[in-house]
Amino acid sequence: MGSPFDLTGQKALVTGGATGIGECIALGLAAAGADVALTYRSHAPDETLAKIEAMGVEGAAVKADFNGMDQSAAADVIAFAAQALGGLDILVNNAGIIHREDSTDMALEDWRRVLSVNLDSVWLLSQAAGRRMVAQGSGKIVIVSSVLGSQGGLRVPAYTASKHAVLGLTKALCNEWALLGINVNAIAPGYTATDNTQALRDDPDRSKALLERIPAGRFAEPEEIAGAAVFLASQAANYCHGSVVTVDGGWLAR
Repeated sequence: MGSPFDLTGQKALVTGGATGIGECIALGLAAAGADVALTYRSHAPDETLAKIEAMGVEGAAVKADFNGMDQSAAADVIAFAAQALGGLDILVNNAGIIHREDSTDMALEDWRRVLSVNLDSVWLLSQAAGRRMVAQGSGKIVIVSSVLGSQGGLRVPAYTASKHAVLGLTKALCNEWALLGINVNAIAPGYTATDNTQALRDDPDRSKALLERIPAGRFAEPEEIAGAAVFLASQAANYCHGSVVTVDGGWLAR
């Protein structure tokens, strides 16, 4: 009996896959045997692709800006991955941004930019991938939310709204597509050592307060989020629909 986590022959797309959590997810899927395409915006993907291909699987990358993405652009990204890899079985919606500012001062432009990247693009890419997956009768869609999909956070109203919204989207798509052979699930990472949390980790008072609240007593490393994505992309999660896998060091249990 083979491993239920084996992704050999599967074709995956990871958005924001050249750095941080996205890169670790891309490498985790590749290590499990999947061919992996990734999107990037500013961080060159060459090193990540080299690591993917060193595992003996196919890699591909396409530059994409998710701020202001429309249906045509989303369809192009999905088509690129399917053409480059010879199909598409897995979509990991990981790309996201954060804007920290007092709510009384936040400009509408900043609000809309965060929602465009963190919510609109997730919907558009899921829709475009979903069309292919419905036609083939199978597929796995994984949406990266956050513990702030269940809480309010501080000075991040747009980010929090977007992460709540993608959890609702996960459930809505699950209800439509589960009977069609498509699994739609989410991951809720806790505070992780990435660029998005750099400002918090550089602030001694804020960092101390966060670490004191995390039962594990530390921030997550990006690679610690990858296992949840591999699980949700694999046969081991065939009966997971609309689930949220929390990887937070116990933050939400506190």
